[in-house]
Amino acid sequence: MQLRFYQKRHILVLLCISFVCFKSVAQQHKTIWEQEVLPLDPAVRTGKLANGFTYYIRHNEEPKNRVVMYLVNKAGSVLEDEDQRGLAHFMEHMSFNGTKHFPHNELVDYLQKAGVRFGADINAYTSFDETVYQLPIPSDKPELLKGGIEIMRDWAHEATLDPVEIDKERGVVLEEKRLGKGAGERMRRVYWPVILNNSRYSVRVPIGLDTVLNNFKRPVIARFYNDWYRPDLQALIIVGDINVDQMEATVKQQFSSLKNPVHEKVRPKYTVPLTGKNQFIAVTDKEMTSTEAEIMIKHKAPELKTAADYRTALVNSLFDQMLSARYAELLRKSDPPFISGSAGISGFMGGLDAYDASVQAKPGELEKGLKAVWRETERLKHFGFTTTELERAKTAYMNEMESAVKEKDKTNSGNYVKEYQAYFLTNSAAPGIDKEYQLTKDDLAGITLTDVNNLATSYITNTNRDILILAPEKDKSSLPDETVVNSWLKAVDEETLTPYKDELSNQPLLSAMPTPGKIQSEAQNRELNITTITLSNGVKVLLKPTDFKNDQIIFSSFAPGGTSLYSDADYQSAANAAGVVTAGGAGNYNTGELSKYLEGKQLNVKPYIAERFQGVGGATTPKDLETAMQMIYAYFTEPREDTAIFKGIIARSKAGLANRASDPNSVFNDTVTAVMGNYNIRRTGPTLQKLEAINPDKAYQIYKERFADAGNFTFTFVGSIDTNTIKPLLEKYLGSLPSTNQHEQAKDLNIHAPAGRIEKTVYKGSEPKATVYLVYTGKYDYSPENNVKMDALKETLEIRLLERLREDESGVYSPGVQESTTKLPQQRYSFMIHFGCAPQNAEKLIASTLDEIGKLEKDGPLQENVDKWRAEDKTTFEPALKTNGFWLGYINGQLQNSEPIEQVSGYNALVDHVNPEGLKEMAKKYLNGDNYIRLVLMPETIKP
Repeated sequence: MQLRFYQKRHILVLLCISFVCFKSVAQQHKTIWEQEVLPLDPAVRTGKLANGFTYYIRHNEEPKNRVVMYLVNKAGSVLEDEDQRGLAHFMEHMSFNGTKHFPHNELVDYLQKAGVRFGADINAYTSFDETVYQLPIPSDKPELLKGGIEIMRDWAHEATLDPVEIDKERGVVLEEKRLGKGAGERMRRVYWPVILNNSRYSVRVPIGLDTVLNNFKRPVIARFYNDWYRPDLQALIIVGDINVDQMEATVKQQFSSLKNPVHEKVRPKYTVPLTGKNQFIAVTDKEMTSTEAEIMIKHKAPELKTAADYRTALVNSLFDQMLSARYAELLRKSDPPFISGSAGISGFMGGLDAYDASVQAKPGELEKGLKAVWRETERLKHFGFTTTELERAKTAYMNEMESAVKEKDKTNSGNYVKEYQAYFLTNSAAPGIDKEYQLTKDDLAGITLTDVNNLATSYITNTNRDILILAPEKDKSSLPDETVVNSWLKAVDEETLTPYKDELSNQPLLSAMPTPGKIQSEAQNRELNITTITLSNGVKVLLKPTDFKNDQIIFSSFAPGGTSLYSDADYQSAANAAGVVTAGGAGNYNTGELSKYLEGKQLNVKPYIAERFQGVGGATTPKDLETAMQMIYAYFTEPREDTAIFKGIIARSKAGLANRASDPNSVFNDTVTAVMGNYNIRRTGPTLQKLEAINPDKAYQIYKERFADAGNFTFTFVGSIDTNTIKPLLEKYLGSLPSTNQHEQAKDLNIHAPAGRIEKTVYKGSEPKATVYLVYTGKYDYSPENNVKMDALKETLEIRLLERLREDESGVYSPGVQESTTKLPQQRYSFMIHFGCAPQNAEKLIASTLDEIGKLEKDGPLQENVDKWRAEDKTTFEPALKTNGFWLGYINGQLQNSEPIEQVSGYNALVDHVNPEGLKEMAKKYLNGDNYIRLVLMPETIKP
């Protein structure tokens, strides 16, 4: 017996040993697997030429017949020599001002003729570490596709750097720099060296120095170009509706001849060093409108290369999601301790990331606000998150991943480009959505509270911590120093804190399920694939099923009325009524409970009350459609008022307005709004008096009035709709809405821009910069034909202003033209030209603008500019027709204007019929200056 017992024990021991060994080996294999670098998405073709040039090519048909090309250079402002400060960015400009195959400005002209808009489509940016050029073009035109590759080849290293073009571009770059001037830029110059630890980044801001931009000669910028624009630091990313094999062959043929410099400089990798010290700085400015504080605890940023790195990033994402929800909850208090506050882990710069806690304090309450923000950080550090928080965050994250997988064949090409760009620049993993989804499924369930709580322990430390305070100059004497702020943080640390309590409700959203109505009638528009349903209570529903997205349904509704039905005395309450209700919640849930209830679902539903309409709009997925319908029903029948939360919102809003008059842009924008609205109280800017005029009880009453008669509502649903699934939901949740058959109509308030010629100059701000608005307004003959012509007039004028004000006169960076037309309540138009410039150049540039308008009235636009507009419009319109957003906006717009929804079918014919003669007549009629408003912002230093 003893032997047998011994033998049995021995076997058990051996089994245990075997299991331990097996587990150890399995764990070892898992560890090795986790540390392997994740492979690049197999759907992308990648390669590296003998000269070091890298390419990424992927076939993608979203959108159809389009391709996006990016040229990515590992060359940014940190590589500049002292005499080159600003020339990395200047070089970006010069790539558009003369290359081997496109001398002078021919590149922009060529692309405009092909339907590519300068600034909106063709563009570029320069950062500290990279310069990136982007070009989206049609891919179904072989010659244009060939031209696109030629442009990319020229951008890689065929800029001519013509001294004449360099001198012309100086003014444009200086005007771009001028646009960025203001309180934010002035304060940044002071605190930047501190938070960047006096690293290279602190003295290589991409926009550069005036002394360099005004005086450098060609050899200086050529030196930068030859040193750093080279194939071993470049990548070409091409994603779109193309043949990958053919494109790869073309890329090899075109880019293999690029050569690296004979005496190649080593490309240094700059970082922001971690000094182990804590720093403090307070900066003030007379145009700063609020007091803000930020605590940054900097760390070396983790890599994202392996499966283990992916898990770390997933933990980080859950951490930020849960922490963000806690700070949002603070804002819903009856007496929120700040205007805004937040904390989380985010990327910083120079190889670092940071735990960042920030606050925008109420006037005179910096201590209270900063302590409130830090208190939640300390609470997290002491007690961590809760199980319910983590489970909600996991559910929400997994739902998003599942939706992304469903949409993988509908992903826009631009999204792929961004992934491959990060892969090239920073080695960030880009394994593809299928792999990411699998990693998420593998990792998510195993992520524990310990995992996320450990982030707080590792990131919220007492070293490498910077405290930054930004405030209005008038408050300078009352600002705390480092010792005082540290004492605030210490006081919070010594408080007796209690764990966060995750208050949840297990009630259903609705207090009672509705009694369904019935579908009364259906009508089919086969041409547009739109079904119009009338429900038994009078609600109309338009359904447009599409295959543009696999997991998206967007919707909107409207009924006539809006704030137009209320007096000026009640206007503020009416205009804020929808906000009062959404702040209170819906159905059985207050706003905090509702936020938690919806966190794991993919839907967004919001009511609105505009001037002429009220309604509910939002987005969801087929999976969460019924919940979205319940939300719609709740906002109609079970809205909530929460006076305490309302008071908190008003308190924060008042605090945000306290120093508004110090900001030149706010003062000017308020003036523009007031003048254009003829100083009607409904068109003037925000004030404390207007906030005090909001009565929450009156707002709630108005809201219920606006949503009392569902029989006057029209709903439109667009997207991945299954009509068999949605119809019962329409009957249940929309067909049961109350209907009074009042059929109210909106009132004409007769608020228009004043007639005649008006000129007004606002003197505000200390920077030497001006802002100019030139506006033509008046009565309008509304028609589809005129609307298309008005758009053509806008675009052809913008083309000319870009050529004259920017390229010829070097006086502006980006002139813009905007036009709008309305049919109801009256047929009106507004045509606005706007630009920023040096104050001393304003009158000359205004004269040049008026001269161009005069040419339009006398001769009409050039035929080639009309052709450019036509090409741009068609290039933009065709992909738009394949988006849910276009159809929702178009259908609603047509219905609200009582226009037939079939008009879209004739749009291209209207575009084809536009000619210079017709636009000349439009200019003579609508840009003649009879009703002309000139508004200019000038610095107060030159006030007469």
